[in-house]
Amino acid sequence: MVTRDEVLAALGQVMDPEIHRPITDLDMVKDVSVDGSGLVAVEVLLTVAGCPLKDRITRDVTAAVAPLPGVSGVKVDLGVMTEEQRQAMVTRLRGPGAAEQKKISFWGDEATTRVLAVASGKGGVGKSSVTVNLAAAMAAQGHRVAVIDCDIYGFSVPRMLGATGRPVGFNGMIMPLEAHGVRVISIGFFIEPGKPVMWRGPMLHRAIQQFLTDVYWGELDYVLADLPPGTGDVSISLAQMLPGAEMLLVTTPQEAAERVAVLAGKFAQQNQMKVAGVIENMSYFVCPSCDERHHIFGSGGGEALAQELGSELLGQVPIDVRLREGADAGKPLVVSDPDAPASQALLELAAALPPRRSLAGRRLPLIT
Repeated sequence: MVTRDEVLAALGQVMDPEIHRPITDLDMVKDVSVDGSGLVAVEVLLTVAGCPLKDRITRDVTAAVAPLPGVSGVKVDLGVMTEEQRQAMVTRLRGPGAAEQKKISFWGDEATTRVLAVASGKGGVGKSSVTVNLAAAMAAQGHRVAVIDCDIYGFSVPRMLGATGRPVGFNGMIMPLEAHGVRVISIGFFIEPGKPVMWRGPMLHRAIQQFLTDVYWGELDYVLADLPPGTGDVSISLAQMLPGAEMLLVTTPQEAAERVAVLAGKFAQQNQMKVAGVIENMSYFVCPSCDERHHIFGSGGGEALAQELGSELLGQVPIDVRLREGADAGKPLVVSDPDAPASQALLELAAALPPRRSLAGRRLPLIT
């Protein structure tokens, strides 16, 4: 006969799909019982009523317990945490006073998360497409990755990543959504479709602050912040909240794009943000019939930008209509066709940005 301790040990391998911690560590397992026939009954407490992932939790619990020797069946009963239980869990996860102190979970004293603010200076160079595919590539390589969509007015990450729904929030903590192994937050999850965002600077600052401090990110290897065009309120706020973060610049080969992107790079340098490197998007088009490269948008912009900023050109991504198609369909090209030339370039870029293993040289945040 299977024992209660054996069942609890198996449940210790079941991860909450949003918090990424064992449900036993989160006190989500209220009770376990085994009857004489080997039927195991497990009572699980959800954080909120109507949890969108309750079916997945039920499946995961059943899959963990059913193979145990002596188990004839598994019955999963779902309940809901009390206000006191939720608060205790939040305090355990974030630490006492985290909400009041505006702590950033991935940027604390012991964290080694690498933060890459992806910028371009101007729109239309494929910055968000690069961000989403780079994040998916990093996740496919086994890393823990999050994307923060900082483009409040022109958000596009939810659609490009295929993330839908509304984030669950309780006791001052918001859970990010996840798609293709990437955790993500965006203002697009909170507003009605087709409704424009019309906010002034202080509201933009507050939104970015909430994305950083109120969202429970858990342990991360990378955070990619998709910045809006320009060097305005959002870029300034992010630089203040994450001092010592790095900027990753996306440009096209043409001089007009490079001349604007250099301004974003100089903004980074003036705000104590290291320029991690330059990505040249839409670098060339490979003719399917002649297999020759055609430089539709010119050449040399990425290299010139890297030289002027004292950085390096990390890679060149060719023009591929499937990148656009994948963005519209919510399935990044690195996921749908990892062997495509554009995918290979993006996977190589991900490998060229190794995760941080040390705190050396990093300034810690001071948020007021």
